[in-house]
Amino acid sequence: MPSKTRDESNKPVHPYIPELAEQLRKEEIGRRDFLRTATLLGVSATAAYAMADRITGQSASMTRPARAETPKKGGRLRSAMRVQRMDDPATYDWTQMSNQTRPILEYLTRTGSDNITRPYLAESWEASDDLKTWTLNLRKDVKWSNGDDFNADDVVHNFTRWLDPATGSSNIGLFAGMVEDVDSGEKDENGNPVMSKRMIDGAVEKVDDHTVRLNLLRPELAIPENLYNYPAAIVHRRFDEEGGDLSKNPVGTGPYELAEFRIGERCLLKRRQGDYWGGDVWLDEILYVDTGDDMMAAVASLASGQVDHLYEVGISSIDVVERMPNAVLHETVTAQTGVARMRVTEKPFDDERVRKALVACMDHSALLTVAYRGRGAPAENHHVSTVHPEYFELPKLKPDIAKAKALLQEAGYGGGLTLKIDLGSAEDWHLNAMQGFREQCAPAGIQLDLNPMPGASYWDVWDKTPFGFTSWTHRPLGVMVLNLGYRGGVPWNESAYNNPEFDKALDEAGAILDVNERRAAMEKVEKILQDDAVIAQPLWRSIFAATTSKVKGYKLHPTQYHQFQDVWLDS
Repeated sequence: MPSKTRDESNKPVHPYIPELAEQLRKEEIGRRDFLRTATLLGVSATAAYAMADRITGQSASMTRPARAETPKKGGRLRSAMRVQRMDDPATYDWTQMSNQTRPILEYLTRTGSDNITRPYLAESWEASDDLKTWTLNLRKDVKWSNGDDFNADDVVHNFTRWLDPATGSSNIGLFAGMVEDVDSGEKDENGNPVMSKRMIDGAVEKVDDHTVRLNLLRPELAIPENLYNYPAAIVHRRFDEEGGDLSKNPVGTGPYELAEFRIGERCLLKRRQGDYWGGDVWLDEILYVDTGDDMMAAVASLASGQVDHLYEVGISSIDVVERMPNAVLHETVTAQTGVARMRVTEKPFDDERVRKALVACMDHSALLTVAYRGRGAPAENHHVSTVHPEYFELPKLKPDIAKAKALLQEAGYGGGLTLKIDLGSAEDWHLNAMQGFREQCAPAGIQLDLNPMPGASYWDVWDKTPFGFTSWTHRPLGVMVLNLGYRGGVPWNESAYNNPEFDKALDEAGAILDVNERRAAMEKVEKILQDDAVIAQPLWRSIFAATTSKVKGYKLHPTQYHQFQDVWLDS
């Protein structure tokens, strides 16, 4: 067996790396594609950047830049953000929940604001040639806040509970290659067996105290990026034995401890005493203050000096922030979106012709302008964004009212159709987008009634209502969100979509190493979802946050993850 290629530190690397480097040299792929794929295959970020610099003859390192200012220790960072439950991180369904937890609990990997994934609690990893086996090498210098050593038992415990349907974690969709369908013993309304998912035998293997091996049924490239999905925070191996509620027993490996917590009010985190394995962190305290769903109340709190940071600035408030003295508006282009999704098991959406008629009415570019001031990009009804590295460009969608009318006539709704869509009212762009869509549907004979609901009320029904408008956050890969939201039988499949052809095409695309081949394979994935008309997806949006000028080192992450260990205050 030939010896593997080695990187700058004489560490064996995946045999595909030389081919990847050659593609970069021939300019068949870009620098970012090279960096993303090389680091996913286990090459350290430092080595990957050095390789790219050497191949291209250009130095454009994206590792942590030299700071123009010297960080200062101390102070309390006050952030306006919803303060939500902090019980079981595996079941989190809001990014804000993970931000409250992030200073306490940590992840095996870390995806930066540049969309590149790097080691974290896992100091390195290796993928087998066929991408079915992933070996995670864990750090040996990490301790839990209760004094225990962090080890392989913690990681095995987390995977086991993520992939147990009883836990109810969305992670079961991301790690679909480690689960199988089994008969739950229940029957549906037609008497057919109801299938459930469970972890396959041997999926997670403890090799030694600091090495864990993942054994998959099929190849998967995105394992390192999946490990930074926000419900994948690593809890202590005795988490369940000790109550299964982090807010009541906040044991973590991170640099902060929970000092105060009241849902809907405040969450105070204080820097732990003693050395932290990750090096210096600058802030003494992080305080989250809940200002509710009122965006202007949050903006007012920044203007008055009550807070230093806003989790998000709505599109209607950016002008106000830009006029504020001593305020800094942060913007980044993302794969954040909203989808008008139809539950395909519910009438009239169980008729594909009705779904196709509805999506044929949507003018995506017009809705981007009306709802979001053009700050983003038109979407294409398949939930893969131009910012995703595997995006394949399909022919542009255009509204077709004549087609919509013909489909409705064929489906038995020639006299018109009245539909109701539920949507959360917390973000005004949701309402603006659907008001615009209502006007676009009218010429086809579709009366679209809007049912705005308080945010909490909508999230009680988001995965049950026949027709709803749901916001989805950014993921660094398109296959990640497709696995979470559209694979048959996964917890976050709000449309109840179940197409084995789609699942198979998604499996095949997720297993391809070659960047250009993977994009080509995504054509089929995107086209199936688009043709099945599961979602009417108006836009991809830029996101905005704000800080006062005294906040230094802050970068707006496209998933709105807070990485405050790099932040300090210039008093």
